[in-house]
Amino acid sequence: MDAENQARLQARARVLKAMAHPSRLYLVELLSNQEQCVAELTKAVGADISTVSKHLSLLKAVGIVEDRKQGTQVFYRLKAPCVLNFFSCVEEVLKNNLQEQIKLVK
Repeated sequence: MDAENQARLQARARVLKAMAHPSRLYLVELLSNQEQCVAELTKAVGADISTVSKHLSLLKAVGIVEDRKQGTQVFYRLKAPCVLNFFSCVEEVLKNNLQEQIKLVK
């Protein structure tokens, strides 16, 4: 594998790793509906604010979300809503896996 392909695949892996946590997946789902402040997201996730902030920082670092400050509040929104297409793909994989398992039981 050449250096260009290696760099491209490493960049993809960083994005996938950033999403590879249930709380971060939930944050992306929450932000798919509307922009929300950290306090709202913290309440929805049910974790402390520092944990949610770390999750959001990681998602921001890879370009999935972006933020804006309004006074003392920070609001987040999806920067790359195309990640929701990936969720549809994951659901399709899960559905296919379930169908395969059902065939094994019959």
